[in-house]
Amino acid sequence: MTKLIGYARVSTRQQSTDRQQVDILAAGVRRDDLYVDRGISGARASRPNFDRALDALEAGDTLVITTLDRLGRSTQNMLAFAEELRSRGAGLRVLNLGGGDVDTATPMGSMLFTIMAALGQMEHEIKRERVVDSISKRRDAGKDLGGRPRIITDSQIRNARRLVEGGETAAQVALDLGMSRATFYRRSRALVLLPEPSDDETFLVDDAK
Repeated sequence: MTKLIGYARVSTRQQSTDRQQVDILAAGVRRDDLYVDRGISGARASRPNFDRALDALEAGDTLVITTLDRLGRSTQNMLAFAEELRSRGAGLRVLNLGGGDVDTATPMGSMLFTIMAALGQMEHEIKRERVVDSISKRRDAGKDLGGRPRIITDSQIRNARRLVEGGETAAQVALDLGMSRATFYRRSRALVLLPEPSDDETFLVDDAK
């Protein structure tokens, strides 16, 4: 007896598959035949429950997913996967492909799948080019790209020391600078142009203990 096998996936543990599961179950998939991967990127070759879903597929069965990107990111891989299903006598049904429900078991569905997979890959490449272009422009403009600690000058460290001498806590000043307190201490001691700390400057030693 042929059956429907459902598959849902999210890339991070913080995301939810609830919406996908609701749509897949509404399409006629039994809950026992629904496989879910959480925190698994589409770029990974191995997805534990995806592999189990494929193992459960038999000739005449259909794999049901909500969107094409649940299969992966590469057009070549997606098309190869669809072809593998066809060779096994199984079909693929995408509930929201090009705004509609597409079943590769039909000639029209197979053709539309190929077209939409290619368009999806093209869209991914366009987005990637935009991101690369944006990073390049920000770098050329000398803007912070994020992901790297900003450079703290010796002048800023000296000013920070004055704030601590004026009553601010070393921990708060280091936080405002965007560095750890230990790094602040180290940078402060490294400023050879400053005199040795006087009695009222022992915060650099006492707070470090």
